[in-house]
Amino acid sequence: MTEQSNTSRAPRDTVAELKPALNAEEFQVLAERILDNVERVLDGKPFAARMALIVMLAEGHLLIEDVPGVGKTVLAKALAASVGSTVRRIQFTPDLLPSDVTGVSIFNQVDREFEFKPGAVFANIVIADEINRSSPKTQSALLESMEERQVTVDGETHALPSPFTVVATQNPLEMEGTYALPEAQRDRFMARISMGYPDASAELAMLRQRDTVNPLDTIGPVASRGDVERLIAWARGVFVSPIVEQYCVSIVQATRVHPELRLGASPRATLQLVRAAKVLAALDGREFVLPDDIDQLLAPVLAHRLIPTRRAVSAHDRSGVQAVSEVLVELLERTPVPHSGRTELRS
Repeated sequence: MTEQSNTSRAPRDTVAELKPALNAEEFQVLAERILDNVERVLDGKPFAARMALIVMLAEGHLLIEDVPGVGKTVLAKALAASVGSTVRRIQFTPDLLPSDVTGVSIFNQVDREFEFKPGAVFANIVIADEINRSSPKTQSALLESMEERQVTVDGETHALPSPFTVVATQNPLEMEGTYALPEAQRDRFMARISMGYPDASAELAMLRQRDTVNPLDTIGPVASRGDVERLIAWARGVFVSPIVEQYCVSIVQATRVHPELRLGASPRATLQLVRAAKVLAALDGREFVLPDDIDQLLAPVLAHRLIPTRRAVSAHDRSGVQAVSEVLVELLERTPVPHSGRTELRS
């Protein structure tokens, strides 16, 4: 089933699109405004909110994985509600069909010809709720749209609106009625994050504040579609030096030859890691990327793409997630840093 947000019907803000390009300070102010709005409905989850914003401004797609009831869909809806763009939500179920996602050609009896009826994927922000509860066939309906930002139906190609971001939620594979995402699908997500349980104070505040009011009803757009496009354009222009590029490539290539990994990171992962690092640098008020930016984003951007060997998991009596995490820490420690010092990894 699909639904369209009431806030998604706002007309395109052409005035905002004609504004001059941002500078570093204006980028920070506008981005923080969106971030603050999202955090109004998320208690104690600043990292998750920040990563969601980074992925959107880096023109990527976000996968939120965790147990039910910890705010995955709330985060996706809060991000969508904070920007004045078209928003569609797809509830992935076992009976969902690929045509429900992409669209279908229907014969028009009046004109005596087929006409295309767009599916739910035709929006600026698509919330794919519980994506791993649908069949792999339906999951694959997103492959072309996530990579090429277009949909092909009956041999005809239809462009998707810009900007375009998929925010998908999924339950752990141990949950009943779930299907594992194929490697090709996971690789199209720029980052994967987990929400985690709130601490006691945040959960207590939730009880007091949400007894009678849904916090999503209290927030509205704080940025237009044109503002989002200007933020994206500014982030694209952040400078990445050759030594930082080499640092990034060295880490990614090391995942492909590590003895404890059966599948390393793809070249797509390298591109998306650098794009995300540009946004992180811009959020910190810089016009250039540091190796520390790469370090901070390594786990969210690479971990879901890596598959450990069975021996790596069984030999040390650990889960696959733990094995991948330890490999990334090891690669960071042994890869030469282009400058002195290194900040701690953000968890």
